[in-house]
Order: sequence, then C-alpha cells, then structure tokens
Amino acid sequence: MSKKEHKVNDEMSRPQSELKEEKEVEAQKCEEAAESEGKETETDEVENLKARIAELEDKNLRMMAEFDNYRRRTNKEKLELMATAGERIFKDMLPLVDDFERGIANLTPTLSSREGGEAQYEAVVNGMNLIYQKFLSFLDKNDVHPIETEDADFNTDEHEAVTTFAAGEDKKGKVIDCTQKGYKLGDKVIRFAKVVVGE
Repeated sequence: MSKKEHKVNDEMSRPQSELKEEKEVEAQKCEEAAESEGKETETDEVENLKARIAELEDKNLRMMAEFDNYRRRTNKEKLELMATAGERIFKDMLPLVDDFERGIANLTPTLSSREGGEAQYEAVVNGMNLIYQKFLSFLDKNDVHPIETEDADFNTDEHEAVTTFAAGEDKKGKVIDCTQKGYKLGDKVIRFAKVVVGE
C-alpha cells in the first residue's frame, strides 16, 4: 500500500473510531439517564409506600381507639342496665309501701271494744308492722332508699313542689311537709318526693 492509500484509510478509519467513541459515550449517557430515572422512580415508589403505610397505621390506630370507646360505652351501659334493671318493679312496689304506711297510721283500736279485741288489735298492728318492715328491708337490700325531706332545703333534683306556704323567713326555701315520699335507686331518683315548700 502506498502512503497515499494509507493516509486515506487512516482518515476513513479515524472518523469511524471517533464515531464509535461518540456512540459509546452516547450509550453511556443513556445508561446513566436510565439509571437516574430508575432511581427517581424507585425513590417515588418508596415515598408512596411510606405514605401509604403511615395512612394505614393512622387508620388502624383510629379504628382501635373507636373500638375501645365502643367497648367502654357498652360496658357502662350494661352496668347501668344491671344497676337499674329492677327500676320498674320497684316503682310499682312503692304504692304498696305507701298503702302500708297509711294503713298503719290510720289503724284505730275498733277491735278492742269486743271481747278479746285488744289482743286482736295488737296482732293486726304487729302483723302490718312486720310486713311493712319486710318491704322496707327488701327495698334496702336492693339499694332503694327514701329521699330525706324533714327540715331539708328544697332541691329540684329530688323534690317536686306541690304547693308553697307562707312560713316565715327561717323556713323560706325549706321543705315544710311531705305529701308523698320520694325514693332513689342507688343515686337515681325513681320517684320525686312531693313536698310543700316554705316561702
């Protein structure tokens, strides 16, 4: 080969090698771009997954708190229901207690005028007192107690004013008389005391 031909071949081969280098550089740039895009998409995916995990953890925490509140509320309702389960029964029994109190207060010794009447009268009074005390004992065992009204301040949470009566400054706002006893089942009023209030 002559020098001239060799020179031409060099020139032709040179651009091809440069072209080859350029292609390699471009391929390397493309690979780097793809890697950086992959890293960005991976980073985006990781961030999305972290956000989703945080959202699910928050949702789980809220559901657990809601369930805990539900459990507490239902337990409280059950306890209240058990505590006041017999409220209606006790309310229905209160007129019987009232009748016994009226009966005992109005017993007169009419039987004593007959022969052996004094003993019969005592037996009737003792029998009524015995039954009355059993009623009171039963109510007490079940946490039913009368509301105190004697010399008490008028309290709208426990008393129902039937009427007012002019009674002087020392009795103003006080209960003067009780026309019907009130009762509580535990701390809950099941019947308000009907009272006369001083003004």
